[in-house]
Amino acid sequence: MLWLHDIARIIIITNTILAFYIVFHRRRSVSTTWAWLIILLVLPIIGLILYAFFGRGISQENIFAINKQHHLGLRNVQKAIAKAPKKISPSDTSNKGKIAINFFNKDGYSPVTKNNHVTLYSDGKEMFRDMIKDIKNAKETVNVEFYTFYNDDIGNQILDLLIKKAREGIQVRVIYDAWGSQGATKTWFDQLRDAGGQVLPFITSRNMITRYRINYHLHRKIVIIDGRISWTGGFNIGDQYLGRKKKFGYWRDSHVRIVGSASLLLQERFVMDWNASIQNDEQIITFNEMFFPDLDEHDITPGDVATQIISDGPDRYEPYMRNGMMRLMLLARKRLWIQTPYLIPDDAMFATWQTIASSGVDVRIMIPSMPDHPFIYRASQWYANELTRYGVKIYIYNNGFLHAKTTIIDDKYSTVGSMNQDYRSYDLNFEDIAVFYDKKFTQEMAETFKKDMENSTLLTKEMIANQGRYLRTLQSFSRMLSPILLLFWHQNLDADAKPQLPYSLLR
Repeated sequence: MLWLHDIARIIIITNTILAFYIVFHRRRSVSTTWAWLIILLVLPIIGLILYAFFGRGISQENIFAINKQHHLGLRNVQKAIAKAPKKISPSDTSNKGKIAINFFNKDGYSPVTKNNHVTLYSDGKEMFRDMIKDIKNAKETVNVEFYTFYNDDIGNQILDLLIKKAREGIQVRVIYDAWGSQGATKTWFDQLRDAGGQVLPFITSRNMITRYRINYHLHRKIVIIDGRISWTGGFNIGDQYLGRKKKFGYWRDSHVRIVGSASLLLQERFVMDWNASIQNDEQIITFNEMFFPDLDEHDITPGDVATQIISDGPDRYEPYMRNGMMRLMLLARKRLWIQTPYLIPDDAMFATWQTIASSGVDVRIMIPSMPDHPFIYRASQWYANELTRYGVKIYIYNNGFLHAKTTIIDDKYSTVGSMNQDYRSYDLNFEDIAVFYDKKFTQEMAETFKKDMENSTLLTKEMIANQGRYLRTLQSFSRMLSPILLLFWHQNLDADAKPQLPYSLLR
């Protein structure tokens, strides 16, 4: 039996050496480093297997395919902006937001466009009704890009519509994340391919197992019609987003419809993602006026909204979108209101909120009362409790599931997009947000937030004090492991979510 002890000792020593090498040989955050070190040391061999699939960086092959794509439509947008007069809408606040604008556009890829009509949606039925109407009216192209495209009632309704448009001779293209679109099989999408449409899984969805990298996902939600009308925000394609799942009840989300030049930037994002994901050269999209029509910015009307489209992903060396959002938030002088389904910020974002709140700014963060993962929820509770101690007002939304990803800064700036306030959105997912430099639109966002407050519970210090020792311990443990838990969890709400008691009732 001594030989068994010798083998065990060799395994433990080898595992320890490998654990320290693995976590320190690559640049990563301190919290992620410690979380992985714990996993690798506590779970010999098993931890190494988990790391092989979830802990390694995005493959160099994927980085090359993504980064080699050219900004095809950018010149058209820049040309339109150059022709635009200095006249702006009375509600335009872009001059006051130049610091944030310059950061987001530091590479010249995210210019501010001015001739945009923007409509805000918070209800899935209204959003899908109008988006379907736009697709029906498409004359040349329909491009669809989603993390989740479920094979359910609304998924089949939209797929049937895309098939119909493809048979009419409209160029229809779909990009989806295979991990997030469970049930949407190749056979299911073949119906669209047979009708003349094109469908591709996002580049990181291919060969996830054989490449030992299953942790990088397309999280964007984008639709572009004829290069002129676009949609983006938090809604995916699935019945749950229409409130048809009893486990969630009402689904509260945020999405925007944009008519104008910002659609060209979302179109460009789609084209770059498409060209990175193609499997043969015949599928490549080249620049043409059909995809990038000449949208003149010369005539700015009072209702136009200055809009900046930002996209990011793990192919970048820095957390560009997170850093830009922190810079935008630091412009707050009166209020910073945030909605997010997951509250697991990194140290930099946490410090930003703490600093802003300590400066006398009204900081409010709204999160749901029904999470989709118990440990993620406990980690969110820990951060909610801690932020409350620093003067941040945490509102718990009780009227169903809150999935909106929005930000409101003073009366000047607001954002709608796909980015959650967690490690996964900061570092691992491919995300996009629309930033609006407009008083009127920001006011509309604020009014919507106020309505949501009527269906929310304000977290108090008394409620935190009444939480039991077991719950507080679970919260601390979940927070410690949150960087790792977020790696294993891919936001598959439909498969895993179970309603829980409202936050205010948890003791």
